[in-house]
Amino acid sequence: MKILITAGGTTEPIDTVRGITNFATGKLGKITAEHFLEAGDDVIFFAGQTALIPKPHKRLTIFRISDTQMLYQMMETWVPKVDAVIHSMAVSDYRPVYMTGIDHFPQSLDLKTLLEYRPEKKENKISSKAPYQVMLLEKTPKIISQVKKWHPKVILVGFKLLSGVSQAHLIDIAQQKGRESRADFIVANDLTQVTKEKHRALILDHKQNIVAQLETKDAIAKEIVRKTHEKSHE
Repeated sequence: MKILITAGGTTEPIDTVRGITNFATGKLGKITAEHFLEAGDDVIFFAGQTALIPKPHKRLTIFRISDTQMLYQMMETWVPKVDAVIHSMAVSDYRPVYMTGIDHFPQSLDLKTLLEYRPEKKENKISSKAPYQVMLLEKTPKIISQVKKWHPKVILVGFKLLSGVSQAHLIDIAQQKGRESRADFIVANDLTQVTKEKHRALILDHKQNIVAQLETKDAIAKEIVRKTHEKSHE
């Protein structure tokens, strides 16, 4: 099989030297890629700029991904060429439209005024002299919702990470994500249940039923490989 794995996080640029990012390391994606390679699969690995990556392998192709726009374009190109997508990357929910000193910010906060306003860019690096800065953010596209549109028959494994919620709430949100994205599997996890040694997660199938409960990244990765291969033979 040809497997596309996304791992790590995106970085949305504020200017040429700053960006909004997250703390995702891509470790689970890396381990999952290694298990797919061990199983004889070809792996296309999309990694955030600081994400961990697997060791070189003849059946491994790695692309470094910067922001959500690049990820969208790369996935639109590659998803139709693969058999399965393991979308573990922590994609930014918002990206900067602009950042400006508060003294120059529009007085009116209606959406039309905010969107029409554009600070003059006299330098690539935003000045750090102003004591306060204001940033306007816009929502990024939900890439996982496009995967089945690009390739209806692709096997899709999505991920949902929350923090400090009840298991019932985590399952409910994961089920909602599964329905919206038409994912074949959703890996649901809570950040408070993730440590250096442990990584508790649930795997839900396309009917939103819990089909696995795991305790480590290695176990999660192995189960993703197993479920993906099983699904490919249905």
